[in-house]
Amino acid sequence: MTASSRAQSFDVAAAQYAASRPAYPAVLFDSVEELSGCRLAGARVADVGAGTGIASALLRERGAEVIAVEPGEAMAGEFHQALSGVPIVRGDGNALPLAEASCDLITYAQSWQWTDPGRSLPEALRVLRAGGALAIWWNTTAFDVPWIREQHERIALHCGVKPRAAVRPSDSEAIRLAGLTGLRVARRQVRWSRTVSLDMHLANIGSRSAFLVLEEDARHAFFLDERERLGRAFPGEELEETYILDLLVALRP
Repeated sequence: MTASSRAQSFDVAAAQYAASRPAYPAVLFDSVEELSGCRLAGARVADVGAGTGIASALLRERGAEVIAVEPGEAMAGEFHQALSGVPIVRGDGNALPLAEASCDLITYAQSWQWTDPGRSLPEALRVLRAGGALAIWWNTTAFDVPWIREQHERIALHCGVKPRAAVRPSDSEAIRLAGLTGLRVARRQVRWSRTVSLDMHLANIGSRSAFLVLEEDARHAFFLDERERLGRAFPGEELEETYILDLLVALRP
């Protein structure tokens, strides 16, 4: 299964994605402003791989003038329903449908990994104005929480993917892995959590690409077992999802 196929898989679960995926804490956007030197209020921001609009909505709340870029038809449809006043164009980070030097900030929330940095980075630099910045971030696994770590390992085994290393990469390694070597890059990690119902949690993990590319029977078998397992661990059917939000901000040369 190619990265492109997995990236395109979200369209089949766009409504589920919109309803269950976690958002981001306010401190993220404080950090973006601090590390980029760009005040969001009044800034022209391109949110690339915008999905159903989770990050776009929060950027707009901070006063940013947002334009979204999203390749998926169903995801873009969910975005339009939630944020009808925010322009959204079809496209992806490897070939941005945006004018040269037209943005103060470009953001990738959970989506940089679906691009080819050899193409998407030059595109970002083309679209950024002088003094602009590229901000990319992910809600990543809190491996120090035992039940979350154990669930991550079960998911990897069931989906036939390699579990992520519990040790987080150093700043220099994270920058290298993101393809941002050679730029001025700052990194910040933020721990945060949300409390959700068991059903919401299962819908959240079911909206991940690793599950969306599986056959229906394989998905059903995992979630039947997982609901029983977590129901025993959390008899109130409410649990706390903990994340380590990993942010990289690169300044345009």
